[in-house]
Amino acid sequence: MPARARPASLTATKVVAHEEEMPGLQFNEPLSWKAGKPIPVAELLRRLQALSKEMRDMEQEENERESFTKVAKELASPNLLGHKDKGVKAWTAACLVDILRLCAPDAPFSGQQLRDVFTMIITLILPALSDSSNAYNAQHIYVLQSLAQVKSIILITDLPGSEPLFLHLFTSFFDILSGSSKASTGEQLSKNVEYNMTAILVVMVDESPSLPQEAVDTIVAQFLRTDPRVMSASHGKGKKNGVVDEKQSTLVLKELPPAYNMAKTICNSCEDKMAREISKYFNDVIMDASASSRDHSHRRTSADLDDVDDSALGPTEEDLKELYKAHRLLRELWRACPTVLQNVIPQLEAELSAENLQLRLLASETLGDIVSGIGAAGPPPPPVLDPAAYPPVDLTHSSDAPTVINLLTTPSSPQPFPQAHPHAYTSFLSRRQDKSAVIRSAWTTAVGRILTTSAGGVGLSQSEEVRLVEDLARMLNDADEKVRIAAIKAIGGFSFRDVVGILGSSGSIDTTGSVLNNLAERVKDKKHAVRVEATQVLARLWGVAVGEIAEGNEQVITLIGSAPSKILNASYIHDMEINVLLDHVFFESLLPLSYPPIKSKATKQSNGNSQVVKDSQTNGDTEPKNIDPDRIRTERILLLVKYLDERAKKVFFARCSLQAQLSRYLAAYLQSCEDYNGGVMGKNEGSIKERLTKLINELSKLLPDPTKVLADLWKFAKMHDRRSYQLIRFCMAAESDYRTVFKAFKEFSKRIETSTAAPSGLLDTLTPLLYRTSIIIYNKSHVPAIMEFSKTDAKGLGSIAHEVLKDVSARTPEVLKAHVQEMCRTLQEEAPTSNQPNHPGAIDNLKACAAFAKKFPSEIPQDRKFTQAMVSFALHGSPPAAAKYAVSIIMAACPNKKTIARDLVHKCVKGFKYGTPGFLSRLATISQLWLLAPAELDTEGDATIDIATKEILLQVRAPSSEDSVPNQWAPDIDEECSAKCWALKILANRIRSHSEASTLSTVAEPVYALFATLISNEGELSTAGTTPPTHRSRLRLLAARLLLKLCTSRSHEPLLTPAAFNDLAEVAQDALFQVRSSFLERLKKYLAHTKLPPRFYTIPFLLAFEPDEVFKAETVTWIKSRAAFFTSLKSQQTTGATNKTQVTSKASTLLESAFARLLSLLAHHPDYGDSTDELFDSARYIMYYLITVANEDNVSLIFHIAQRVKGCRDLISSPGRDSPIDFSTRLYVLSDLAQTAIHALIDAHGWSLQTLPTFTRLTLPKSLFGEIKDHETALNIAEKNFLPEDAAQGVEALVRSAIRKEKGGGRKRKSEAGEHTNTAKKAKNSRTIPIREPKVSKVSKKSHRAKGEEWDDEEGVERGSMKERGSSEVRERRRSGRVSGVTYVERDDEEDERELEELNEDDVDVGKEDEGEQEDDAGEEEEQDDDIDMPTADAAPASADEADPEEEMEEAHTSPPPSSPPPRKTSSRAKANPKSKPPPTPKSRAAPPAPPPATAKSKAKAAKAAAPAKATAKATQASRAKVSKAPAKAPAKVAKTNTKTPHSTAGRATRARATATGAGGKGDEEGEGEESELSEAPESE
Repeated sequence: MPARARPASLTATKVVAHEEEMPGLQFNEPLSWKAGKPIPVAELLRRLQALSKEMRDMEQEENERESFTKVAKELASPNLLGHKDKGVKAWTAACLVDILRLCAPDAPFSGQQLRDVFTMIITLILPALSDSSNAYNAQHIYVLQSLAQVKSIILITDLPGSEPLFLHLFTSFFDILSGSSKASTGEQLSKNVEYNMTAILVVMVDESPSLPQEAVDTIVAQFLRTDPRVMSASHGKGKKNGVVDEKQSTLVLKELPPAYNMAKTICNSCEDKMAREISKYFNDVIMDASASSRDHSHRRTSADLDDVDDSALGPTEEDLKELYKAHRLLRELWRACPTVLQNVIPQLEAELSAENLQLRLLASETLGDIVSGIGAAGPPPPPVLDPAAYPPVDLTHSSDAPTVINLLTTPSSPQPFPQAHPHAYTSFLSRRQDKSAVIRSAWTTAVGRILTTSAGGVGLSQSEEVRLVEDLARMLNDADEKVRIAAIKAIGGFSFRDVVGILGSSGSIDTTGSVLNNLAERVKDKKHAVRVEATQVLARLWGVAVGEIAEGNEQVITLIGSAPSKILNASYIHDMEINVLLDHVFFESLLPLSYPPIKSKATKQSNGNSQVVKDSQTNGDTEPKNIDPDRIRTERILLLVKYLDERAKKVFFARCSLQAQLSRYLAAYLQSCEDYNGGVMGKNEGSIKERLTKLINELSKLLPDPTKVLADLWKFAKMHDRRSYQLIRFCMAAESDYRTVFKAFKEFSKRIETSTAAPSGLLDTLTPLLYRTSIIIYNKSHVPAIMEFSKTDAKGLGSIAHEVLKDVSARTPEVLKAHVQEMCRTLQEEAPTSNQPNHPGAIDNLKACAAFAKKFPSEIPQDRKFTQAMVSFALHGSPPAAAKYAVSIIMAACPNKKTIARDLVHKCVKGFKYGTPGFLSRLATISQLWLLAPAELDTEGDATIDIATKEILLQVRAPSSEDSVPNQWAPDIDEECSAKCWALKILANRIRSHSEASTLSTVAEPVYALFATLISNEGELSTAGTTPPTHRSRLRLLAARLLLKLCTSRSHEPLLTPAAFNDLAEVAQDALFQVRSSFLERLKKYLAHTKLPPRFYTIPFLLAFEPDEVFKAETVTWIKSRAAFFTSLKSQQTTGATNKTQVTSKASTLLESAFARLLSLLAHHPDYGDSTDELFDSARYIMYYLITVANEDNVSLIFHIAQRVKGCRDLISSPGRDSPIDFSTRLYVLSDLAQTAIHALIDAHGWSLQTLPTFTRLTLPKSLFGEIKDHETALNIAEKNFLPEDAAQGVEALVRSAIRKEKGGGRKRKSEAGEHTNTAKKAKNSRTIPIREPKVSKVSKKSHRAKGEEWDDEEGVERGSMKERGSSEVRERRRSGRVSGVTYVERDDEEDERELEELNEDDVDVGKEDEGEQEDDAGEEEEQDDDIDMPTADAAPASADEADPEEEMEEAHTSPPPSSPPPRKTSSRAKANPKSKPPPTPKSRAAPPAPPPATAKSKAKAAKAAAPAKATAKATQASRAKVSKAPAKAPAKVAKTNTKTPHSTAGRATRARATATGAGGKGDEEGEGEESELSEAPESE
């Protein structure tokens, strides 16, 4: 054979001088035979075994080589190599490898003999190693071991045309180790075989000058065996024997596959050569794909290119498959042998800048996984964030990682990629700003994996980790929704420990710009898909963190404690899809139904409905003993409420109150379904269908896609599944414990899912309704734990438990039935005495018992001890509200309540003295007795009024100092202020309980005058003016709220005169935020429940200058929500009777009709002025109304109302009667101002102004407007323009600014809305924006138009100035509303009240209980209303802005939050100034000028000083008047104490505009940069 240079690893044989002395082979038997005379197999085997045994013991350098020549020739003969017996071949191969070992480095064979020898070994002997049960497996292993140790296998490389043998050796070895060989039995091979095979292949790769491409493919393919997609594809093809390596058929591996290890060893042992080969392989794949892309692009014509985007010109589908395969290979190669990729990473980096989208996407995903150490098997499964697991995650334990580790999916990076390839890593980070959202999404996912895997386990530097976290936070605010979803999902892939340790480093959920904060903001995202992902992830994080929160982990509480607030505040968006999402999140993540997953004591496993969740985080432990699931669940509920902010807490309690309301409607629906009987009815078929249709229509408005909901509810009714009806009733019944509710819910869900009659999607429709109506939170199983927490204050949950218990007693007192006896016993034990006060928590139990006693009086104990305990609370209870609730319990449940009431009155009045122990409790008792038992106070009535007025209200025991701040608010009130508050409630309750209409005015008018005096005098009753400021703010707020409460009664509301109403409205502009916010919250509550007449809808429109932007936005949302509700009533006009249609029609235009009242209110407003600047202040009120109410459908009606106001005269006060001011002229000015603003609004929106039909009955309140009897005077007023000449342009600028702010778009121009502050000359020369004309307009566009010119909205005809509107056409248009039988003054306030009452009574009757009893006075505390309104009232969203969820669900808490923001430095109506200097103010905001002598104004001031004493005296005198005697003449009304002139600075408006200092005030720095809602603030000079 040709000579071969031996490698260094093979030591050359030394030449021995005396060869004849070396021993040789002793075997001398023939191994070959002549044809026809074969050696028997047995004999041949014996000879081969003898030869093998002799040679196996020989050493390589101690034998004579010539002695092996003959044997070698015989062994290489075709007789042995081609023998049919496998044993002969096995022993022959064993002898041949020994010959090669002993004769190395020169094999005693010719080239053809070597080919035949290695062919037999490679094709027959080595493949037989796959069958370890072969009889000659030992010989096969010996051959393999000899080839590996001696490395004689490299002789193949010297043979010409040896490439097939080379490839066969590679494929057979990898097939054997992978178990895919035909001879494989599936048994695991020994490690020795694996090691020797690997050594042979390493030598072959290292020694061969070049590797065949097929060999490289074979090696590379082993790394893809970890890819489950490749393995499933290969298994799908199947083999005859069907044997598959289990280690590669599953991802749960304890060690890597042998074939994978062999390929890994080859690459790591031959780094340089494999690096070149893999680089070539990867480059060929890319080049093929690029060439294919170019070929496709060249073959396209220019016409084709016009129709195909750039992404379509990329690689073909087949090329993409190869690209995906190559990039998956790179991931695994980095995990196994990163050094072979040193030439590939630059190519991968170049792909990041490729024009083709698929290549950039592949490169971004691949580099991200490489940095993360993720291989071809994909990322590890995300951590399980189970919010229902118990016990919850504990950060003090070592780790919460899963116990089962999958080697293929466990991230592993041998070296840090950023340090090994910094340039490529920098290029990868730059993909954050890729133009394609697909690339940015993939990049975001990759960043999340890098952080979760800690860069494949090698770790990240602190700066690098901070950078990636910041980038992830930015991706949450990306412009594309796919990127935001990818970022949210990336956060969902973090374990709770990583969320706290990694994501928490950027800040808490309340830190602006942090990851958690941006995630919380996505809960309110415009895209529903983003909202769903963000809400679910955030809720799961809080659900997992609840354990650490309960343990008081400050870090976790700071980071994610307020997550429920962020979630629940999404209700204010007023989107039905969000509400349904919150239903699922609330009861699946925040408060999961299955939490805790441990069995209750009474749970049986036989029914399969227990609360046990398999494989929960119990770590295989047995069921915990002595654990109460109800207590654990209650603790979680209280923890949720504890960390809610005020707005979110409102939503929580509102959702709880919604359960009681909706359950009635759902119960009525179920009853109607039973009556419907699947469509088979007997009698009353029409009424049953009508009622069911009505209920289904109402319920369908609660959910998105009403059409689908409507169809599903009908299908459910037709199913007529009585068991499902009963299960739903179990969920809603107050008698059901939690276990019953959970089992019923679970069975119902399973029943609907498995029902063949149920349509697809029915469960999705019914589940939100069931969540909302099931008694899950306020369940009777939770009451004992709530009471326990309220007593023990465990984990700081005592106050929250009290708050929840109060709400439970008010909303669902039925659940207290099983526990009311225990509560009563506790109250009996805690009853106070004159020397010992009661427990502070007793008031909550008293309130709960009072609410329960009102509904179930027979369940309250009737024994003497309990009654005596209530009497003790009534006389000595602390705080005073405890006495009030005790009296309520006595009057509701005690059998001898009248006798007890008389005794209480006598004890309270006898020896009453301010400051004595229990005097406040006595006042509270008197107040409640006046409300609930007025007949029992007949003898002591005068004495109680004297106590309230003379001894309390008229006395100032702690006078204020001269230098005290005028407006102050104290969170807590002292005894004197509390006494005065109870005194006012005594007077109010006396009126509320007065039943005789004939004497009502005599009794009520002095009290009304007293309340009006408190409001107009800023809470001052003393003639000396020494009432402390903190008392005055409380008293004027309480007076205003008591007036609202009195006006909820139809008989009491007319006693509030229009002038007094105007003074009451100004409380909405009080200088103190706490006063105006509390007043407006109570007002909105009453209006939402239709308890107040329509005229009160004008008050919220006075918030045009509200400095608190949050409160202002909430009010805007509320107004829009009510407007949407009234608009929805229009759709009901075609149903029902004629009278109902008329009522609905009138109610649907309620807010439009309020515009006339608003103009009247503005005409009497103290800030009204005739100058241009002051008129623009009035214009802002008008624009505030138009922005919130006006739309294309009702703007014509509003415009005509503004016109009609100009055709009336003012009736509140006329010149020469109460004031020298001509308020009628003010009305005309405001009418023209409103018409101008409406025209500008119509032009800006491109709307058209329609003429109302002649039969439209448009009436104005006759208590405010009177008819102008002189026709000529009316005509002159209609033709005259009362606006100044320079007002039109300023109004147009104001309208444009308001619209721009409403839409929230565009850059703000400097002081555009403040142009009116300049002179008329400057306004004329200033440039204005052209108003967009309607599309139908034919006239040419102009950037300016003459003052007073307008465009006709329908024909495009230019109209003349205001003075020229007396033309016949315009005159007829203005007069068209006053002819054809339409009158001005036909409508009274009583008509509006009747309409609302009829509308409220016409709601779906589902068995609402008659309230009957008079409403309890809650004073400063929250009132609990029993009225229910169908929560579809505001189903339609008012706008894209946030909407108040309490328009869909009954408002639960309306008292001002304790942490309300203080008022701005600017007043409640003052325009915010962007600079530190105070803004220029109208004349009314300047310092008050000296009043002229002997004017009406000075007389009014004198009357103002004497008014308090007179009002109080009247109240006292009226109290002594006999009820039976009707007065001959009503006493004169108390004169208005703050008569104002156009430029007067007196009154609340000036106080509200003045700088607010002292308690609650803000400095200049806090007021800077704030702008009005409707216009920008003018720049300070």
